[in-house]
Amino acid sequence: MSKYDIIVLGSGPGGYVTAIRASQLGFKTAVIEKESLGGVCLNWGCIPTKALLKSAQVFDYLKHAEDYGLTLKDADKDFSKVIKRSRNVAGDMSKGVQFLMKKNKIDVIDGFGKLKPGKKVDVDGKEYSADHIIIATGARSRELPSLKQDGKKVIGYREAMSLDKQPKSMIVVGSGAIGVEFAHFYNAMGTDVTIVEFLPNLVPLEDEDVSKQFERSFKKAGIKVMTSSSVESVDVSGKGVKAKVKTPKGEETLEADIVLSAVGIKSNLENIGLEDVGIVVDKDKIMVNDWYQTNIPGYYAIGDVVPGPALAHVASAEGITCVEKIKGMHVEAIDYGNIPGCTYASPEIASVGMTEKQAKEAGYELKVGKFPFTASGKAKAAGTPDGFVKVIFDAKYGEWLGCHMIGAGVTDMIAEAVLGRKLETTGHEVLKAIHPHPTMSEAVMEAVADAYGEVIHL
Repeated sequence: MSKYDIIVLGSGPGGYVTAIRASQLGFKTAVIEKESLGGVCLNWGCIPTKALLKSAQVFDYLKHAEDYGLTLKDADKDFSKVIKRSRNVAGDMSKGVQFLMKKNKIDVIDGFGKLKPGKKVDVDGKEYSADHIIIATGARSRELPSLKQDGKKVIGYREAMSLDKQPKSMIVVGSGAIGVEFAHFYNAMGTDVTIVEFLPNLVPLEDEDVSKQFERSFKKAGIKVMTSSSVESVDVSGKGVKAKVKTPKGEETLEADIVLSAVGIKSNLENIGLEDVGIVVDKDKIMVNDWYQTNIPGYYAIGDVVPGPALAHVASAEGITCVEKIKGMHVEAIDYGNIPGCTYASPEIASVGMTEKQAKEAGYELKVGKFPFTASGKAKAAGTPDGFVKVIFDAKYGEWLGCHMIGAGVTDMIAEAVLGRKLETTGHEVLKAIHPHPTMSEAVMEAVADAYGEVIHL
């Protein structure tokens, strides 16, 4: 039996980051992975989808070359090559994780790991033990009873990023990040897209102003939007798919080549030995404390399998916190109120903290500011004037309660608000931090200025 200080079950952005940090801290570490290093994020999620979206962005630029004073006779695409590029990017990133494993002297154990009592893991019949076992098995596409995935006509995100042939029409069910990113990509490629959302707004977790702007942008791009609607059943017996959709106006039947189910994720907890060890699970999540310890000493869990936002950067942060605590370092518990969320459709969305509605419901007296990109010189010059930055402050103490952005490149801007909130920055401190001109990030300063009645460019 091979003995380690730490064994990590799963090698996604939670697992492999955890393993690297553990190795840096001097722990003899192993990672168990049944598929490809990097997990869903690197191979089937965060990274390859961004490659697809970049192709969509470039194709959109080509189609609108005349807007920039350029003449282009024809703009066309090779769908198979777009998909191939995305898969190549994912492959390169996975190889990068392989390199990091070797560099940090981490053993990679190929196979399906199953937890056993006594701090042991069985991998396809071979047993390994460790002082600390960290579960980081991630999640997969969730299935609705009315929307069973067959991988051909009713698909999940994996199939959506590796189709052999571009569908002429597609129904996307769900308007979270996964749903709207694929809706944007396929629409940009020329597919006729309809998006169905059960709640009243697209991207329903975002601030209401952001949701409304986003819906306008999607409709402007030619995407059909059906909110407060649900898919009741699908018929796949014919050439394409017929979906019965319940809407506020009654039932409609939609026809398309394919349906993409993007209704959330389900934790990968099956058959990994949780019951054998006695680890407590509640509502598809492993119960842990602030340091990611389960109820059984020596067993930990991080990432999509525990309560909290199912985001790559959250999983990484949880893993680092977990192993640093094991090492005996002084660490702070993660502040889940300051986790940034990003959606990479067009326009992009980025947010952190409370929405305006949440802040009001919490009883705060607010100062709210908004700066539209139509007033941004950089956005106008770039041809991307849609969107805005919205900031929310507590009027009494100046606490930065929330920041919500929609527009080109805003996912690269949100970190300013995350850092500012972490450092307990006030609105006036943001105003006195000189922002470079012309940049999109000036909109943060201008939005804060608007909140305090000092805006210059509105």
